[in-house]
Amino acid sequence: MDASDCRQALPSDLAQRLMQRITASEQRHSGEVRICVEAGLPFSYLWRHVWHKKSMRAIMRERALMMFGKLRIWDTESNNGVLIYLLLAEHDIELVADRGLNQHVPHEEWQSIVKRLGSALREKRFEDGLTQSLEEISALLVQYHPLAEGETRRNELANTVVILA
Repeated sequence: MDASDCRQALPSDLAQRLMQRITASEQRHSGEVRICVEAGLPFSYLWRHVWHKKSMRAIMRERALMMFGKLRIWDTESNNGVLIYLLLAEHDIELVADRGLNQHVPHEEWQSIVKRLGSALREKRFEDGLTQSLEEISALLVQYHPLAEGETRRNELANTVVILA
C-alpha cells in the first residue's frame, strides 16, 4: 500500500468533510477526536514482528498507541481524546481512547464500534463507516464529557485527518 491507496480510500474531499464533522462534533463536548489513516506498517514495526516474535496484533496496537502519542492526543486537558486509526495494508482498525473517557466505556462497546466500521470499510463505504464511528464516539463524549451550559470550547488539537503513506 502507498499514497495512492490512501488517496483512493480517503480522497481530499472526503478528508475535508470528515474534518468538518470532527469540528461540529467537538462543539458538543470537551473531547478531541483525531482520524489517522496509514498505508501500511513502517518497516521497523514489521521487523519487531520477525525479530521479537511479537504478534502482528500487538505490533499494530503498538503503532496506534505511538500515533496517539505522536499526535499528542494523550496531552488534552481532560484526558478525553480519541484516535480512530486505520492501517490499510493490514486491514486493521484501532480505537485508542485516553483514560478520561476509556474509564467509562466498556471494552465491548469499543469493539462494537470497530466491528461496524470494519464492515463498512470491507464494503468500501469509507465515508459512511467513518461518519458513523465518529457519531458514536461523539455520543460517548457528549455523555461523559459534555460542555457545561454556556461553556466556550477551546480546540486543543487540529481536526484534520492525518494520512500517512
